[in-house]
Amino acid sequence: MTDYDLLLVGAGPAHLGVLRRWALIERPAGRIGLVASAEHAWHAGMLPGLVAGRYRAADCQIDLTALCQGAQVELIVAEVDALAAGERQVTLSDGRQLHSQWLSLNVGDRVACPPREGEAMDVLAVKPVDAFITGWQAWQRDPQPLAILGGGVAGVEMALALADKVPQLALFCGEPLLAGHCAGLRMRAWGHLRMRRVQVREDCPISRIDGNCLISGEASVWRGGRLLLASGAQAFPWVAESGLSCDADGFVHTAPTLQSHSHPQVFAVGDCANLPGVRKSGLYSMRQVPVLSANLTAALRGGQLRDYGNRGQRPLLLASGDGGALFGWHQWSAGGQFYGRCKDYFDRAFVKRHSLKR
Repeated sequence: MTDYDLLLVGAGPAHLGVLRRWALIERPAGRIGLVASAEHAWHAGMLPGLVAGRYRAADCQIDLTALCQGAQVELIVAEVDALAAGERQVTLSDGRQLHSQWLSLNVGDRVACPPREGEAMDVLAVKPVDAFITGWQAWQRDPQPLAILGGGVAGVEMALALADKVPQLALFCGEPLLAGHCAGLRMRAWGHLRMRRVQVREDCPISRIDGNCLISGEASVWRGGRLLLASGAQAFPWVAESGLSCDADGFVHTAPTLQSHSHPQVFAVGDCANLPGVRKSGLYSMRQVPVLSANLTAALRGGQLRDYGNRGQRPLLLASGDGGALFGWHQWSAGGQFYGRCKDYFDRAFVKRHSLKR
């Protein structure tokens, strides 16, 4: 058993921001470790541009070894197999067990797959990114018709990025396209999808996969050999089974201080957490960095913790697949190459900001 004062579990955007702050400013005293599945972290916002050919893999990756060295944090490269919240004990897939006085979870979520019968359809999820990139490269050697599940931002961006790389592309949405976003943004997205000849089916939830058919209700709505999953967030089983108080989908109930309701010595941020009023998005995870950093430092020093205050809706930049982007904020929308350049600038700046040279 290896003991730590603080373990950061997952290399999500909030933890990256905390590590950067500690690399630039004095970090709190104590033994601190980061558990990550690889020696690099991906900036998910650049993934559509990567598969569209506008970025190289290196453009979208953050070197965790350098970042952890700068922050004087131990990097532990392994998958998490189990978490015992009461004991604050993390079991890794290689059998190692880590114990910590404080824990912070920023592990994101996984993409849900409908129940399936048979193996006739090749199914690939956009997460984890390393597996997706490997699978997509294999698909590209033999392009075939493709269906995408997910009418949110991720599904729309992937459809627009891949439309000219496959013979036919269908996008299935369980709700209206880009549900929850303003009408102007939705109409602009519809226009781009039509121009790229993407077949869009709204309000068409996929209940199961039967051989090479997608089934909605009891009707077959698409037949083909390849399916890309870009929606349907699910918590990792080890989070839901950790003993932490979670919602019905396995996401951790958190207080405004970003602590677990049931286990205050465990923090949870980003997509793995259920904090009222906060969307599951990397953009919102990054907004939690100042409070998370301050509260982790206060926890280690025995200080007063701060509350995270949701500051309302953030502007959205959605890659349109042609180098441009769609802009949405409240009831305002726009689109074009200017917004694509803005998105490219912000994405590259994020990677550069967290890429400390060794």
